[in-house]
Amino acid sequence: MSYLLAIDQSTSATKAVLFDARGKILDKASRAHRQIYPQPGWVEHDAEEIWKNVLAVIREIAKRNPKKISKLAGLSIANQRETVVVFDRVTGKPLHNAIVWQCRRGAEICRKLHAQGHENFVRQKTGLMVDTYFSAPKLKWLVAEKPQLAAKLRDGSAVIGTIDTFLIHRLTHGKVFATDFTNASRTMLFDIGKLRWDEKLCRLFDVPMRALPEARECSAHFGETDAAGILPAPISIVGVMGDSQASLFAQHCYQTGAAKATFGTGTSVLLNIGGKFRPSKKGAVTALAWVVNGKPTYAFEGIINFSAATIEWLKNQLGMIQSAGEVEKLALSVKDNGGVYLIPAFAGLSAPYWAPDARAAIVGMSGFTKREHIVRAAQEAIAYQIRDVLDMMRADAKVGLKTLQCDGGPTRNNFLMQFTADLTRTELKVSDVAESSALGVAMQGMLGLGIYKTLNELAKLPRQQKLFRPQMKAAEVKRLHDGWKQAVKRVL
Repeated sequence: MSYLLAIDQSTSATKAVLFDARGKILDKASRAHRQIYPQPGWVEHDAEEIWKNVLAVIREIAKRNPKKISKLAGLSIANQRETVVVFDRVTGKPLHNAIVWQCRRGAEICRKLHAQGHENFVRQKTGLMVDTYFSAPKLKWLVAEKPQLAAKLRDGSAVIGTIDTFLIHRLTHGKVFATDFTNASRTMLFDIGKLRWDEKLCRLFDVPMRALPEARECSAHFGETDAAGILPAPISIVGVMGDSQASLFAQHCYQTGAAKATFGTGTSVLLNIGGKFRPSKKGAVTALAWVVNGKPTYAFEGIINFSAATIEWLKNQLGMIQSAGEVEKLALSVKDNGGVYLIPAFAGLSAPYWAPDARAAIVGMSGFTKREHIVRAAQEAIAYQIRDVLDMMRADAKVGLKTLQCDGGPTRNNFLMQFTADLTRTELKVSDVAESSALGVAMQGMLGLGIYKTLNELAKLPRQQKLFRPQMKAAEVKRLHDGWKQAVKRVL
């Protein structure tokens, strides 16, 4: 029996998940890292802290599973995608805190690019909106504001990577400087039709091409590692993907028209549109889903900045709850939202609004409003945003999407899942594996190692799902959604 160890480096934490060759989870470990807010709208992570957490979770798994660790076939990596770090080419040490995908410091740069008419050029090359969500505006800000860093990038002593690149560099002691196609495609510097870094885009964002990693297929080999001596022998790093694409892969969404939603800090809704790149016309972005044997698969993506992060805000900033586990019970303790809507525009609103300057609000409160109504409204906001994204994608792709594969920690909340099914008029198939991103990269690793030869073989791997079907009356759905749309207008 072969085993695979997957690292899932997400926005809030780093997990190590041990899988067998059938995709069964055997063990897992997790470490949270700090969220750094230098000023309103800015979000950073300490990449060195993340690196130490990666080693800590590997060490924990290795200590509990010495026999299985000695039989590891490979190590795979899924990661938060657009978060970018500048680090020393030789030592791998970060030269600045990683700038997180949620960070809005590039908003003014994006406004100028819009005003200068670059939106269409960028979209045709990358499939992306000109928005500070993606890596390039953050890098342009860094180059402009940190001249010493800019000089290091120009002379080649500093390099740029998304978190996967940084971890691969550290895990291989600097021998491998590479990323996979899915992560490269989220930087806004990558031509996703030609599958290569684009010189014109790099010039537009003042990024030296020499500072960018080699892009490889998701199931490629990315060197070897013993995880700084934790593992008994070096193993291949094989299987690297952005976390949302990895969960799409884990959900067996290999056919055109298949869709999934990953509920996490934010929510990513992805719809497989096949092997031909086409920009969205309705406000979705076009994502590179994966590349297998030289053949790309593309997807429309609707991005939601704040999902479970809104629940964390209720806990950490307002003290309304003690843990995320309370929210389902509180939501069900009232018969409805009491007319309250929470618009979680803490970092602007993304698809389909793309309003970076929008700010969060709670509207519709009265003297009747209780804590429970606000907690319920926070959960309902996740479903409303998914409804907006699905409406946009259905119109754009011209598909009658009736089923949505779902994964992520918040899917354990039955109230949220049923409300999402009701509001979207869509059947939800909720995976019993919350760690879908980790499973997806492990499956790519299995492809790269030859454990499975084709996607059809992977699609036969066993899985269990819980179904949620729409139950709410159409008139009530319309009333609730109309209230949401009015609330969104207030913040726009």
